[in-house]
Amino acid sequence: MLSYNFNWSVIWSEPYGQWMLQGIWTTIRLGLICWFIALFLGIVIGTFRVTPFRPLRIFGAVYTEVFRDIPLLVQLFFWYFAAPSILPKSIEMWLYRGLPNSEFWIVVVGLSFYTSSRIAEHIRAGMQSIPEDQFNAALSTGFTHFQTYRYIIIPFAVRLVIPPLTAECLTVFKNTALAMTVGVLETTFMSQQIEAYTFQGIEATTAASVVYMVITLSVVLIMGLVEKRLAVPGLITRKGGQ
Repeated sequence: MLSYNFNWSVIWSEPYGQWMLQGIWTTIRLGLICWFIALFLGIVIGTFRVTPFRPLRIFGAVYTEVFRDIPLLVQLFFWYFAAPSILPKSIEMWLYRGLPNSEFWIVVVGLSFYTSSRIAEHIRAGMQSIPEDQFNAALSTGFTHFQTYRYIIIPFAVRLVIPPLTAECLTVFKNTALAMTVGVLETTFMSQQIEAYTFQGIEATTAASVVYMVITLSVVLIMGLVEKRLAVPGLITRKGGQ
């Protein structure tokens, strides 16, 4: 360690700077796509968990427990190595050879399903915190069950659980680092490539750490603004400057 020669210029010198930018773009794109898919699925599955229709409740419970209880890394390995093998041969060949950047989309599937199962539990908790009288009041105005969930229960529940949703959004971007295990060229993968070519491991991993810090702090800032914007009147909320 005492003889280590620091060379921070490797981070922006060619071609390593281009590698890092490519990895950052892949991380951001992967995180955003997975987040929006997971948020949509999480709201749907979370609604299933509290619906009066028993088959949907069972489906929601099974979905949540399966994808939440299995480690994400194991799920990524399943979707990448095992799932294509049980598909018809023509689909397997298309997935591995015909689909551009197939590793990226396989990670989208695995990470989206995993995150949506966690979001579903937050949505369920938010819905169960809403008084039943509010649901009955909506029905008494002539709303159907579907309309009640769509226009009243789901929007109110989402506003209640924005803080835990912020944590899940952070987790999505941090979990994209596992995509390197199936060959996705994201930030962590590129930092390891730079280290392998230059033997400047401290600089490469530090750069990757700073990238994740910037991304996650940006998420916190954006979600903080959303939380203040959508805060439910009458509830304790974060005050400005705190």
